[in-house]
Amino acid sequence: MKKITLLLVTVFTFGFVNAQDKEDMSFGVKAGLNISSLSNIDEDGVNKDPLIGFHVGFFGEFMISDKFAIQPELLYSSQGVKFDSEGEKAEIKLDYINIPIMAKYYVADAFSLELGPQIGFLVSSDLESGGVSVDLKDETKSIDVSLGFGASYNFAENFMFGARYNLGLTRVQEDLSPGESESKNSVFQISLGYKF
Repeated sequence: MKKITLLLVTVFTFGFVNAQDKEDMSFGVKAGLNISSLSNIDEDGVNKDPLIGFHVGFFGEFMISDKFAIQPELLYSSQGVKFDSEGEKAEIKLDYINIPIMAKYYVADAFSLELGPQIGFLVSSDLESGGVSVDLKDETKSIDVSLGFGASYNFAENFMFGARYNLGLTRVQEDLSPGESESKNSVFQISLGYKF
């Protein structure tokens, strides 16, 4: 936790030091749609479908040069997967507090490409089936690490639209049963943001 705090302080400090005036930094809010799944739960008799969720939170953008920027974010993200096993439908719902730190390259004045790591802190983990919910938090890793890449477009002065894919790098399960494969998060996001 100390390393994470130090990383965040470093990123924000670096951004402030390199921002020469108010035009070089901006803050805002964003929210949008999650289309999420988990890898490696495909087995005989199991059909997997994406789970529709959401994300909402805050971001800052610090311009390092005319073309490059750093964008740290703090997001609440609802994700998981749906599956059907032998006619029985179920959902695994995973809620995280995610902290992406994206490096942005402006291809044009309003259009940028982004790439960066994300660390997620588990808030809740539940298996829901037939109206019954089972808490899986003890069986789910408390920290999730992923790599995000995508693009964003600024329009109408203060508004931005973004699309991003988060590729899970660490497994979701706390422990693996014999013969069990690692499952990792896979999340596609569409966002609408407003810069102050």
